[in-house]
Amino acid sequence: MSAIPYCDDVLDRSISLLQLVDVSKSLDVAVTRVHQLLRDHQLIAVRRDGVLGVPETFFGADGQILRFLPGLFSVLRDGGYEDEEILRWLFTADDSLPGTPIEAMHGDKAREVIRRAQAMAF
Repeated sequence: MSAIPYCDDVLDRSISLLQLVDVSKSLDVAVTRVHQLLRDHQLIAVRRDGVLGVPETFFGADGQILRFLPGLFSVLRDGGYEDEEILRWLFTADDSLPGTPIEAMHGDKAREVIRRAQAMAF
């Protein structure tokens, strides 16, 4: 199997990360399944202080991956964005949403975030 993909930590240190074992517990799957989700680009991990982690805000209150997040990743990657650029965009404040795109993904603005991502990607 290939190595576990991750990108540079471009996030503010205040953004909480879940270690991969904690992601597996939240999703109630084996940690190897989390590795596969990363390889399949369903999640993005960063290395912080030598430990791989996934932003906690990628998960809903039920502990599952936000419904539209993998699709959003696909749209942005298809548009030529690298993981670091995706993370920067998701966690940068946008007054028109309001908040950040990742915060909007938790509410009723998820489809608007995807629409904006489609417009940016082309």
